[in-house]
Amino acid sequence: MNTYQITAVMPSLNEEKNLSSAVQNVLDSYQRLGIKGEVLIVNDGSTDGTGRLAEEFKHKDPSIQVIHHAAPQGIGGSFWDGVKAARGEVVVMIPGDGENDAAEILRYLPLMEQVDMVVPYVFNRQVRSWFRRKLSNLYRGIINITFGTTLNYMNGTVLYRKCILDDIELKARGFFYQTELLIKCIRRGYLYAEVPYALLQRAAGRSKATSLRSLKNVMQAYLTLLLEIHIARPSHTAPAVDSRTAARWKGLQA
Repeated sequence: MNTYQITAVMPSLNEEKNLSSAVQNVLDSYQRLGIKGEVLIVNDGSTDGTGRLAEEFKHKDPSIQVIHHAAPQGIGGSFWDGVKAARGEVVVMIPGDGENDAAEILRYLPLMEQVDMVVPYVFNRQVRSWFRRKLSNLYRGIINITFGTTLNYMNGTVLYRKCILDDIELKARGFFYQTELLIKCIRRGYLYAEVPYALLQRAAGRSKATSLRSLKNVMQAYLTLLLEIHIARPSHTAPAVDSRTAARWKGLQA
């Protein structure tokens, strides 16, 4: 039985300079919004002081869990390990880089009474560079055309009801993982709502999302999902029994 309303899974790779503010932001947001939540820090093979800081937080606060990877598993691999260990009914990825004000997505937690996913899109896009915005537009267009979706954004801090992820096989381990999860959940018919949220500026360091290695991994993961969806054509399964989608369909049929 889940003991928390929500688990914020926090993948962190060499985020020693940003982790403290990121964790405190989540805890402060929980308190301000009256949410019973936990933080699960995933130290993804960091070589700086990220792991040490994470352990210090864990010893100070019972609502904080820590997972350590001996070597980097990617943001998707980190999130997926966090999902398996989460004690919350809802899971969300809040990165340890400090770019996200957790309250921006947590304010929408009440929506989870009606849907199984809350999908945010950035409304203050000017905080990112011109190149990053153009790359995001291109990415969104390719994904929506390829998989028949109409999403405004695919890489944000999505709220998922944990039970809908139980029977999904996640293959992507890098930045494409969020897109893969959204497409698979939407194709299974899970109800979702799109909401606006604001993005913050990183306090230190550079984003790893647009490195050549990350872009190469995204391309490989995209092709893998393309083959899985359009060539292998997996059979559609019924929504999870405990999902809001299943409950609402049952209500229509009553």
